[in-house]
Amino acid sequence: MRASNHLIGLLNFLTFLLSAVILGGGIWLSSRANNTDCLKFLQWPLIVIGAAIMVVSLAGFAGACYRNTFLMWLYLFAMFFIIAALVGFIIFAYAVTDKGSGRPVMNKGYLEYYLLDYSGWLKDRVVDDDYWANIRSCLRDSKVCSKMGRSFNGVPESFEMFSMRKLSPIQSGCCKPPTDCGFVYVNETLWNIEGGTVGLGTDTDCPRWSNDQQQLCYQCDSCKAGVLNSLKKSWRKVSVINIVVLILLVIFYVIGCAAFRNNKRIDNDEPYGEARMTKAQPSRIQL
Repeated sequence: MRASNHLIGLLNFLTFLLSAVILGGGIWLSSRANNTDCLKFLQWPLIVIGAAIMVVSLAGFAGACYRNTFLMWLYLFAMFFIIAALVGFIIFAYAVTDKGSGRPVMNKGYLEYYLLDYSGWLKDRVVDDDYWANIRSCLRDSKVCSKMGRSFNGVPESFEMFSMRKLSPIQSGCCKPPTDCGFVYVNETLWNIEGGTVGLGTDTDCPRWSNDQQQLCYQCDSCKAGVLNSLKKSWRKVSVINIVVLILLVIFYVIGCAAFRNNKRIDNDEPYGEARMTKAQPSRIQL
């Protein structure tokens, strides 16, 4: 087997390993969709792309090992469109998570999240009544709020200690009332509404808060904003990995194309640097 075949086989093996990284990112998003982010359709494009790269790289590896020209053409043809799909996915992921972030609160360790700060396709998807009903049910089942409770030497966490905690976007938006409501702290998910500013402030989430542990602030806009911010963080982490993988895939693809062309040239008995037209010219007969 000539050296270029070895190179193509090695590149396909490395591509196979990269596909495992993309699949791992999709599976990680899937696990968060089931336990934390609760939006269960975003991971599938990534899983499909990773699986396609894995299958195509295996075809290319087999083509290199057995010098099968059809499999090599299939590999180069399919990988071009897969790379284009990965580019599109990365652009889409950054576009739909471009806007929105938490706002700092004076003398608090956590951030507050407002739905008005977000816009675009992903927001429209999350706030849709049917989707939000499923997300809300998922959040309850994940028990993300019930896991917030802390105690020290049997003593429940004080308000001062709670105020300094670094809460996740979902914990801040869904498991407690907005700070502007002015409710009195009892514990992490129980607040005394008397003395608050319900109906007096401008935050429409204040009357939506419930001390019912199955309701809490799951109907609040702050909860939807917290979910959006959590999705944004998850997607940005995966997108960074995808960009690195994309760069490596493009490099491998270009090298693979060059190696394949070199294979074709050798199969046609063309010396390096000599064009076929030059070869075809008959030599002159010297008299």
